[in-house]
Amino acid sequence: MSDKKLIKDLNEDLAFELSAITQYLIYAAKVNGPYRPQLVQFMEAEIPDETGHAKYLANKIIALGGEPTTEAKPVPEANSNREMLEAILSAETDAAKRYTKRARQAEEAGHKGLQVQLEDMVRDESEHRDEVERILRDWPL
Repeated sequence: MSDKKLIKDLNEDLAFELSAITQYLIYAAKVNGPYRPQLVQFMEAEIPDETGHAKYLANKIIALGGEPTTEAKPVPEANSNREMLEAILSAETDAAKRYTKRARQAEEAGHKGLQVQLEDMVRDESEHRDEVERILRDWPL
């Protein structure tokens, strides 16, 4: 695994983290209904975690000799609380998979610190995913 390929893939991850920050921010503003206060609190509480991931990735990309992206992936349109939660679930599931793969790439490239941090990020994203699954479990269709 070359550092050049790793930088490219980390930039992809960074674009998704920038999207996650926007997704949580905008969805928190759009939430309606009787669970609005709880959902807003949940969504806004995720923003610092995603921001921390983005900061780490940007710094690591620079440390590896790359240039961090400033372009976020598009945020899925969602018009109901359920659609927002489903979009978040999809994003968190995808992030956990990407970081699992990226941790293996970092190990292959000999970047132990990066590998460990990515494994921590897998844990974070998995916990976020599990929480959204629990919220959706008994959510009315």
